[in-house]
Order: sequence, then C-alpha cells, then structure tokens
Amino acid sequence: MKTLNLALATAASIALVACGAPAEDTDAVAMDDTAADTMANGDAAAGTIVEVAQGNEDFSTLVAAVTAAGLGETLSGEGPFTVFAPANAAFEKLPDGTVETLTTDETEKLGSILTYHVVEGSVDAATLTAAITDAGEEGYTITTVNGGTLTATAADGTVTLTDATGGTATVTATDVAASNGLIHVIDTVLMPE
Repeated sequence: MKTLNLALATAASIALVACGAPAEDTDAVAMDDTAADTMANGDAAAGTIVEVAQGNEDFSTLVAAVTAAGLGETLSGEGPFTVFAPANAAFEKLPDGTVETLTTDETEKLGSILTYHVVEGSVDAATLTAAITDAGEEGYTITTVNGGTLTATAADGTVTLTDATGGTATVTATDVAASNGLIHVIDTVLMPE
C-alpha cells in the first residue's frame, strides 16, 4: 500500500471510489450542474487532487482540514486515489464548532475522518455504478484507505454512500480529473465508526 495517498481523503475530508466514463455517460449518477461547471473549469488533470481542490473555493474547508491533519503531501502523492470530497456546504451541516475542534484539538480524529473519504485506485462514475448494479440490493461495499467501509447504492439516478454510523451522502458531481486520481463531490461529511 503506497504512502496512503488519500486524495483529500487520505484525510477523508476530501473523500471517494473507482470509475472510467464521464458522468454525462452514466445515468445512475446525478450531477449538480453548478458543482460540475465549477469543477470543470481549467485543466484539472494538470494538478494533483490537492491542487485541484485548492483551485476551487467550494473546497476551502476541505483544504484547511487536509492541511490541519497533515495529509496534503500524502494526497499529492503518486496515487491513484479516488476521493469523495465534501464541499463546504457538507461541513456546514456538522454541529457548530465541530470543524474548529477537529482542525485544532483533534487532528488525529480529523485524519481518520478524511482518509475515510479516500479510496485507492481511480474509480470513475461508470465503474462505480456498474459495481453497484452488480452488487444488487445490498449495495456495493467500498473499502477506504483508513480501513473502514462505505456502502454505495443507486436509486432514481442518484448514487448514495452510507457510512459506518448509518449517515448518508449523495454524490453531486463525478469524475473530476486530477493527475493522481479522481474526485467525486458529496453533500455530507461521512463518519467512520
């Protein structure tokens, strides 16, 4: 296992899984047009997962969390990684003071949360949705770089990730390319046990 290069999820705060075709070719993944347009600006493949996130103001909280947890170098590593990246709005759903506490006093816990959002390999939306279909009603189990698992399911054209606590996140944008992997945007921060 390489340097545990969880793209923004080797600090799960910049979390995700493995695929190959663009989201436009995948009916099972819903895409938020605003997030997709924002992420599509520029040549994302020119930078690492961290650099792509740094270039998008919708990931400023994630980038701050990755920095606080000391995961920037890991997520900038060779990879490839798939990160299920919570946008700023996902962090805003957490109870007041949670982000501040994690980034100042509980950085080890923060690192565990962030790496829970990262998967080894480059998993595009088409690959993920095919795996979900093959898995059936139980959903597809994804092993993250922190050793925990997520369950991916699809319904009505939307992919949902369920974490170890029973919480769910919806994938809102997919297949954002980076030089060391892919980013899929999610609307909620996932929590390991």
